[in-house]
Amino acid sequence: MILDKIIEGIDIKSITGRADAEVTGVAYDSREVMPGYLFVAIRGEHVDGHDFIEDAAGRGAAAVVCEEEPGGFRTAAAPVVHVKDSRAALAAISNNLFGRPSASLNVIGVTGTNGKTTTTYLIKSILESWGRKVGLIGTIQCMIGDETYDARHTTPEALEFQGLLHKMLVSGCTHVVSEVSSHALAQKRVDGTLFRTGLFTNLTRDHLDFHKTMEDYYLAKEKLFKNLLQGAAVINFDDRYGKRLISDIKNSGTRVERCYTYGLDKGSDFTAADIRNSFDKLRFRILADGGIHQVESSLIGLPNVYNILSAAAAAVSMGVPWDVILKGIKDAKAVRGRFERVEAGQKFLAIVDYAHTEDALERLIYTARGLTEGKIITVFGCGGDRDAGKRPKMGAIATRLSDFVVITSDNPRSENPDKIINGIETGAVRRNYLIEPDRGEAIRRAVLLAGDNDVLLVAGKGHESSQIVSGGSFHFSDREVLEEAIKQLVGND
Repeated sequence: MILDKIIEGIDIKSITGRADAEVTGVAYDSREVMPGYLFVAIRGEHVDGHDFIEDAAGRGAAAVVCEEEPGGFRTAAAPVVHVKDSRAALAAISNNLFGRPSASLNVIGVTGTNGKTTTTYLIKSILESWGRKVGLIGTIQCMIGDETYDARHTTPEALEFQGLLHKMLVSGCTHVVSEVSSHALAQKRVDGTLFRTGLFTNLTRDHLDFHKTMEDYYLAKEKLFKNLLQGAAVINFDDRYGKRLISDIKNSGTRVERCYTYGLDKGSDFTAADIRNSFDKLRFRILADGGIHQVESSLIGLPNVYNILSAAAAAVSMGVPWDVILKGIKDAKAVRGRFERVEAGQKFLAIVDYAHTEDALERLIYTARGLTEGKIITVFGCGGDRDAGKRPKMGAIATRLSDFVVITSDNPRSENPDKIINGIETGAVRRNYLIEPDRGEAIRRAVLLAGDNDVLLVAGKGHESSQIVSGGSFHFSDREVLEEAIKQLVGND
């Protein structure tokens, strides 16, 4: 593309050099630059791309976009585009590069603290039951139909995000369902994307190491609905931030065409009745759209009642018939690391779950309590280099609601695991716990504590296949360790 075409719509302060220069590609990481590329210098949480402009030039960059005057960019006659906001510029450039793919797709964005991943898989299943080819972008993986790709972030950077949308469009997808993280919204990764449906699951304490306050966290989520959505909003009516979002949408100049609410509180457009949970099945009735609809799902627990209600509401907003919606819900399989059962011949229920916030942990334990009269044994830790304020809160929830708790490491990153564990322990309300910093050993000890009809919960890492420690990471899977420990226990019986 020609430079002046690829930078259309950007807030430009000045341009030096030829605006008609040929651009063969775009990169925001100097290591990805090839001859003829446009390098966009963006500021990250830990690294500033402006420090790598000279490196990009040495690799053959034909032009650079930056916020600072790049005195070190010495390539003869190479254009320099000086902008106010490099992240906003990268979003616009990415959109231009890939031909604004969201305008030709039905993009569904799902945001919130908990429930995003399962909800996106439910919507994908419903749309596929409707005969549509669906792309998915999320925490665990990205999918184009049945093809899967590893995901580095819940929502990729703008260049990768628009590239995925383009690839999905070219492959024949008509719909794309994407998790949209607060980080992505705050960092403008999805700016310029046209969302036809926006879904808000809930907002509870998380990511305050990044957002600093709950108000900032909420405002990042709100951006999806106020700035990017042109279509239907689907909002959790039981969540206090959901109620605020409904009011903010009504009282501001958004392009939201209709707002659907869901929840168990009176007044929701989509609500549930006669909820029946068992070890292997969830049944309830959806009261919505002027009718009563019987749901059956292998996704168990109250959190999945909310996830199913939200997915059904999103589907109705897109015109999907109810018989298709119910089939899609029934066909949806358990999502890896989301209330995922581990079966190896034991007589207790073993669950791996991604719960890593106080609200998610509370809901997880309450769900387990509703499935058994036996003991609830919970294994969990908290991540390092993240919001330390939630550690004692999660310690209080785990020890108050569980019969026994094994406090361990999660992803300590650069922090001392003992310091993290001490923060959790300060919140303990009962002495019904033991401390085992080695996560593998913690899981093995918990397995030995579980008896017939108990529920063992391993929370925090879910689908993750590595543990991040000071100096790097190593392979670690909660599911693999748990399954092996159970096999050893059963084999010794």
